[in-house]
Amino acid sequence: MAFLTNEKLTIVGAAGMIGSNMVQTALMMGLTNDICLYDVFSPEGVAEEMRQSGFGDVKITATTDAKEAFTNAKYIISSGGAPRKAGMTREDLLKGNCEIARGLGENIKEYCPDCKHVVIIFNPADLTGLVTLLYSGLKPSQVTTLAGLDSTRLQSALAKKFNVMQSEVTGCATYGGHGEQMAVFGSHVRIDGKPLTDIIGTAEFPAEEWEQMKLDVTKGGAKIIELRGRSSFQSPAYLSVEMIRSVMGGEKFTWPAGTYVNNGKYNNIMMAMDTTLDENGCSFNVPEGTPEENAKLDASYEHLCHMRDELVTLDIVPPISEWTKINPNL
Repeated sequence: MAFLTNEKLTIVGAAGMIGSNMVQTALMMGLTNDICLYDVFSPEGVAEEMRQSGFGDVKITATTDAKEAFTNAKYIISSGGAPRKAGMTREDLLKGNCEIARGLGENIKEYCPDCKHVVIIFNPADLTGLVTLLYSGLKPSQVTTLAGLDSTRLQSALAKKFNVMQSEVTGCATYGGHGEQMAVFGSHVRIDGKPLTDIIGTAEFPAEEWEQMKLDVTKGGAKIIELRGRSSFQSPAYLSVEMIRSVMGGEKFTWPAGTYVNNGKYNNIMMAMDTTLDENGCSFNVPEGTPEENAKLDASYEHLCHMRDELVTLDIVPPISEWTKINPNL
């Protein structure tokens, strides 16, 4: 089997449902022949399952030891936080998971400071990603967070509505926070080549139905919990492995990613932008939508700032003015 790289990929939280799905997906995609499973709960059972699947040309290791897991790691995907339960918002996980993110960042700085890219997917991902970036010492282009899942939820909702394949629904994107305050952009969407804006407000797709669909997209994660009795695991696993594949030099990642933004308008924050992921890491443009969409993006930014400032109050991160002392790349 030809692999994209022979450099070490460490999957954090590998004993869990998301993590174990990430391991299998990475192996099936042929990303690397060196994959390490790390969890505070032993991931050896997952490793044994993968070995028994017959992925023969791969070194699969499993460990509960941070030094072993992170030493020489060049790529990291982490789902290593507490999952969301019924009735919880992503924001409810703020304190505990951001403390975990701080430890992750410190482990990266200590054991693999030459790591090339980190993908963070445990919620609230914008904040856990920001904390990981701060304490890792990495460059902003080297740490991204899962945001594309909101855009795929929009695409799938529209595909079901208009009875077309998902590939026929193009231009779907949500920006800002990965939470219920996200900005859903519809102005660039086309359904089988036809602008969505030409369909909204017609008998086929009344404006009220579009408004409800946008609301449903922002609550897509809660809907999965309602339907399955547990939080999403297959979709975040697949999309996060697609993200790491793109920075390894593989197939392009076509959805928005959460990235560090400090551009004068949006400052010292991790949020979903119009991103490009490749071997150089993550670069972005600020999305441009309708005045209403842009206002939603501004509101999402303000919500993220409120949570970021709460992390200062909780003493998980210092005041922004001191961030460069911890990470000069910021």
